[in-house]
Amino acid sequence: MTFDPEAQLDTSDVRDERGGGGGFLGGGFPGGRGGIAGLIFALIAAAVGVPVATMGGGGNGNGGTSASPGGVDSSLAAKCHTGADANANDDCRVVAVVDSVQNYWSTAFANSGKTYQRAATVLFSGSTSTACGPATTQVGPFYCPGDRTVYLDLGFWQELRSQFGAKGGPFAQAYVVAHEYGHHIQDLQGTLGRAQQGGQGATGGSVRTELQADCYAGIWAHWATTTKDASGHPLIDALSQQNIADALDAASAVGDDRIQQETQGNVTPETWTHGSAAQRQKWFTTGYQTGDLKACDTFAGGI
Repeated sequence: MTFDPEAQLDTSDVRDERGGGGGFLGGGFPGGRGGIAGLIFALIAAAVGVPVATMGGGGNGNGGTSASPGGVDSSLAAKCHTGADANANDDCRVVAVVDSVQNYWSTAFANSGKTYQRAATVLFSGSTSTACGPATTQVGPFYCPGDRTVYLDLGFWQELRSQFGAKGGPFAQAYVVAHEYGHHIQDLQGTLGRAQQGGQGATGGSVRTELQADCYAGIWAHWATTTKDASGHPLIDALSQQNIADALDAASAVGDDRIQQETQGNVTPETWTHGSAAQRQKWFTTGYQTGDLKACDTFAGGI
């Protein structure tokens, strides 16, 4: 994935809170990323009536912070100006992907006679205070419908490789961002709450919700090279087949079955929350190949 060097980046939707601590006191949740931490976080979220959605990695919940960007982040605005910056810098790449994802969904909503409501993105590390209670980096990337904000711990990129065995790469990172924005689309559609319906396990509401977010990420990938900056200049020059392979590899790495096999030595589908490796790849591919929102109805029939 390469960004057009002349594309102008808009940092107004992204804020860098890394190192801020988020006001959470203590040493963090026990257990691995998304395990006990994700469970506690989900229980707190459920108690206050906020549905949550994480990237995966063993957890079954997600949340968001009560703060949302209130203007341009000076630290990002100072270094993230163009697509050339995005090609050279991880932080600016996140900004460029957020710009591209939101440009696509804004256009898609407009084409269907609807108005897209933009979501903010917060970069955090350590811990952050959320509308669902305190969250640490163990929860991983997540979307909070309470403030319509995507929260990204960029350390997750490294963990995709070291802990989950993914090959990594810039488009694997983009897949994670696009997946979380898929939850934002579900929120705008009024379907995010279906994660808490339809039973549990391999065919339950949580799995179907997460697979739909994977499909929505694939839809963005299908149209990514058509997205533009505010002046109408293309944002992304090209995607390669290797880029798509990296996204599929990342999707597989955070499949429930693969994580369970590696962490507990057996697979228990009745406890799945995000779907198997094959399912996650299938639904990203469905979105990517069709580019059609209607193809992503994971709530109808088998998955």
